Amino acid sequence: MAKEKDLIEFDDQDAIDFILNYLSSTDFSASEEEVQYVLDLIYEYYEQNDLMEDDVATDNAMVDEDEMLNFVFNLMKKENIFGLEKDLLQVILDGEYEYGKSIGIYTEE
Repeated sequence: MAKEKDLIEFDDQDAIDFILNYLSSTDFSASEEEVQYVLDLIYEYYEQNDLMEDDVATDNAMVDEDEMLNFVFNLMKKENIFGLEKDLLQVILDGEYEYGKSIGIYTEE
């Protein structure tokens, strides 16, 4: 009997703190609310692309980073809640990716 892989918990507050710290090493800055909003849009992208389904094998799923950036940016513009520049949005997405790698959700290919 194969041992089941432990579920990895994505903690929003830990992710926000990680991303804000990641941003501090760049020329960009964002508020906690802006980062939380971007995380919500990332989740929406994952859901729309069936990347969060329990019954779908997502271990080897590939995320098109440009597609995700454009999806999140366009949705953000449509909702008009925060007016983040695309460069800042990319750095936040990079920070989310680095957080995911740090807790074992993502692996580099």
